[in-house]
Amino acid sequence: VQLQASGGGLVQAGGSLRLSCAASGRPFNNHAIGWFRQAPGKEREFVARIAWSGGNAYYVDSVKGRFTISRDNAKNTVSLQMNSLKPEDTAIYYCAASLYWSSRETDFLSWGQGTQVTVSS
Repeated sequence: VQLQASGGGLVQAGGSLRLSCAASGRPFNNHAIGWFRQAPGKEREFVARIAWSGGNAYYVDSVKGRFTISRDNAKNTVSLQMNSLKPEDTAIYYCAASLYWSSRETDFLSWGQGTQVTVSS
């Protein structure tokens, strides 16, 4: 499955952005989709994931209550709604697909190109 992330941009602290991940290629609805991010000078980290059915979602503690992941299998898209953004959310955000229910990067075999999110203070 091929993925393309979009929706990044520049926003002030406290603002919102909605990222989208569009999938093509292999069947999409049997993959879990995850969002990861990489801030300058830091390793890439897990942010959120959603099960193929959309019924289960999991978040890293730092974004719980602020970010919401959702998916529309009919449209082959996954979204990440980000509210109450903080400067520390600044990073390149990547979406990725996995056949496993996991937060480990190595379990995600298909990656999008990334979209930049910058939160100003």
